[in-house]
Amino acid sequence: MFSIGQYVVCGNKGVCTVEQITTLDISGVDKAKMYYILKPVYAASSTVYVPVDSAMTSMRPILTTQEASKLVEDIPNIPLLEIANEKFAEQNYKECMKSNDCEKWVQIIKTIYDRKQKRLQAGRKETAVDSKYFKLAEEHLYGELAIALNIERSQVCSYIANLFEEKSVN
Repeated sequence: MFSIGQYVVCGNKGVCTVEQITTLDISGVDKAKMYYILKPVYAASSTVYVPVDSAMTSMRPILTTQEASKLVEDIPNIPLLEIANEKFAEQNYKECMKSNDCEKWVQIIKTIYDRKQKRLQAGRKETAVDSKYFKLAEEHLYGELAIALNIERSQVCSYIANLFEEKSVN
């Protein structure tokens, strides 16, 4: 069970704060059923309602500071996605996004970055699908890392780059 004030990752909504745990007074909704009322951190104008009894399939606590630091350090060791058939690239990306797994989001980012570099070298543009999922994976990953590492979301990319610069100098 999650608690009020806790940061969670909720499906495609990204990082949210648990605002309330309550029943809903909405017509057509079971008045006895308990819901988490969530506020997305990066889309404050929206509200998400998740039934408490099914929350474990769509919600998880955000990474701890230690887990986030370890994930960032492990980025070079996280393998690219294997996309055997170009027609199924989007399906692979969707499955990774649905997993709510930061490591999978890193895989998407690394894979698409690699694919983009190869396409540019061949004189071709990045695909629209790649562009879409690169942005989604970045939003989700950077949003969670920002909260876990207590930095601004806009600073996450430079935080990661600086960490690897420091390691390559040492």
